[in-house]
Amino acid sequence: MSPAPTEPAAREPLCVVGIGADGWDGLPAASRDALEAAEVLIGGGRQLALLPDECGGVRVPWPSPLRPAVPGLLDAYAGRRVCVLASGDPMFHGIGRTLTEALAERAGRDGAGGPGPGLRILPHPSSVSHACARLGWPVEDTEVVTLVGRPAENLVRALYDGRRVLVLSAGAGTPAEVAALLRAHGFGPTRVRVLEQLGGARERIAEGVAEGWDLPPGDALNVLALDCVHAPGTPHLSTVPGLPDDAYAHDGQLTKRHVRAATLAALAPAPGELLWDIGSGSGSIAVEWLRAHRSCRAVGVERDPVRAARIGRNAGALGVPGLRVVTGSAPEALAGLPVPDAVFIGGGLTAPGLLDACWAALPAGGRLVANTVTLESEALLAERYRRHGGELVRLAVSHAVPVGGFTGWRQAMPVTQWSVVKPAADAPAPIPSPSPQENRQP
Repeated sequence: MSPAPTEPAAREPLCVVGIGADGWDGLPAASRDALEAAEVLIGGGRQLALLPDECGGVRVPWPSPLRPAVPGLLDAYAGRRVCVLASGDPMFHGIGRTLTEALAERAGRDGAGGPGPGLRILPHPSSVSHACARLGWPVEDTEVVTLVGRPAENLVRALYDGRRVLVLSAGAGTPAEVAALLRAHGFGPTRVRVLEQLGGARERIAEGVAEGWDLPPGDALNVLALDCVHAPGTPHLSTVPGLPDDAYAHDGQLTKRHVRAATLAALAPAPGELLWDIGSGSGSIAVEWLRAHRSCRAVGVERDPVRAARIGRNAGALGVPGLRVVTGSAPEALAGLPVPDAVFIGGGLTAPGLLDACWAALPAGGRLVANTVTLESEALLAERYRRHGGELVRLAVSHAVPVGGFTGWRQAMPVTQWSVVKPAADAPAPIPSPSPQENRQP
């Protein structure tokens, strides 16, 4: 008679404990109890070093890269009492999010309903709370930008005269890097304070001005506080679509400012949504889609490698370095891309199968906007308008220019725009094309 199969070990709830620079002494009783009862302690080397010998569990430093290792660690210590250490609040740019998502995936959930029964989170005051307390800044009025594992260019879109910004630092070199970025973008007069080891015995605040920054690197555990001041003549970049044309490097392939503002209004970006910007040119539509909200996502598709590289530089200069750029011709270059919430076609409308591929890829409720200045492409849009409805408009912009000693109007080429929302009766379909070469710009 064969033995009964062995039941898998029951999973103990995973506990995540936030800890600050004040270490063990700053922890509440519930966090101490959880750490003392743990059989396995997982965390960064700095956090593990803050624990006393009374915490006798096996100490496991996080491997690198961290995210792919999480499922294996959960399996390796299943059935044991595991505590994970996090800096400050685990759910504020911390390991808590990674663990929540990993456990939700394992349970077949989306994570929106909370951490679930397999995760217990014990937070500690975040570095932002500590910093605002030291500075006297209301937390709700303070912009926070993290540069941990992210390009410094992410800070650019937060720079406005008179704004207070906290920067979560990536290490001792971040203050000098941020000062250089401030100078490059016209914010040299900005006061920069470096708050080190917040809440700990070695807490310290150092300060200077970005344009004359000469402070040597200090402690790696730091937060930057910026009192933003722009230098005279610094270009004003609005938070709404329609940035000045000269904000972009381009070779003439640019959706001009007033048409761009109307196009973004038709695309209607919302938090978390994904845009395909096809025939991206200089990337202006994708860039301003991303500037609408930090959680927006975009893919720029451009067949010209020189323009594709320029798109990446424009995205970094305007504070959205996360723009993904795919080098290739549509519709072939669309294969394998995630399902979009909106599609903009700024070039290549006459490419065989392009409009059909974009319509097929859109889910119900997705938006499609296409602009053209040629009669041939206009005829295609008129036909689609008859088939699918939506709105067909002609955008004409004129600029005042000198005419001898007087002033007259000079009209730009009119732009025909078709915009439409896909009805629920149509379902998205995959695009049967080979994968394109991708060019992800920094």
